[in-house]
Amino acid sequence: MTGRALITGVGGQDGSYLTELLLEAGYEVVGLVRPGSPRYPNLEHLEDRIELQEADLLNQTSLAQALRSARPTEVYNLAAPSFVPASWDAPVHTAEFAAVGATSLLEAIRTVDPGVRFYQASSSEIFGDPAESPQTETTTLAPVTPYGVAKAYAHFSARSYRHRYGLFACSGILYNHESPRRPLEFLPRKVASGAASISLGLERELVLGDLDARRDWGYAGDYVRAMHSMLQQDDPDDYVVASGEGHSVRELVQVAFEHVGLDWQDHVRVDSALERGRAELHHLVGDASKARRRLGWSPEVGFTELVHLLVDADLARLQATASATAD
Repeated sequence: MTGRALITGVGGQDGSYLTELLLEAGYEVVGLVRPGSPRYPNLEHLEDRIELQEADLLNQTSLAQALRSARPTEVYNLAAPSFVPASWDAPVHTAEFAAVGATSLLEAIRTVDPGVRFYQASSSEIFGDPAESPQTETTTLAPVTPYGVAKAYAHFSARSYRHRYGLFACSGILYNHESPRRPLEFLPRKVASGAASISLGLERELVLGDLDARRDWGYAGDYVRAMHSMLQQDDPDDYVVASGEGHSVRELVQVAFEHVGLDWQDHVRVDSALERGRAELHHLVGDASKARRRLGWSPEVGFTELVHLLVDADLARLQATASATAD
């Protein structure tokens, strides 16, 4: 065995891909879940290979008990509300889990076993409306959303525990990364599902907001490799993980609809009510040179391939549902 890993947020997109990666590398994996949590579709194919343990991320005693029980060598903190627009509707909830929860976990590790290596899921949202583009690990943090503010707090907490207590704490500043395991409310999945549905005659139009908004999109399966690699280094540090390419929502839509043989302009309607207004971010593009140089990491799935992957997955899902309904 390479080691034992404890993952918070194990049932999410990143948690499931990371679990697969670690199991393949010979790890024992323990997933930390909230008491009474529902089943996790992303983990159905892994249920007999991992252990799920209940703990409250906001209860330090509960976390300490979980750490003593799991005895991990590595902890990956991926748990936090991740749908950025929703953070405006629940800013306190977002702060509790994304900011306070991360600090509670760091404090529990310091108390129980300071030799544990810790990964904090940071986000490009900590840069907000950046003064420079592309952004690096030294770019000034200027978050503009409750989610970004909470992630910035956690980012600084990991750094402070590294400096004050010598914990092996790393933060991965991950830019937007997608997969078929993302919920449908996330834009790339919404676009992929819309293109697939319209091509199958199940829907007539796709309603979107700002088509000029730009993002640095990558594939989640690529990005979890960087997470793991950070904790295998001799020294802890923070790393930007990104494709380095900015693409507009318009480009995303065009590639998705072309993949199913349709002209997006015939099927997409813009609704200004869906725009994020002044909170929309147009200049978030990451410079992952440090990760490439030190971790030997680089993305394997490009933008067009990612969009095709998403559309194909939704086509298969919708066709399977239609077949099951017909039976």
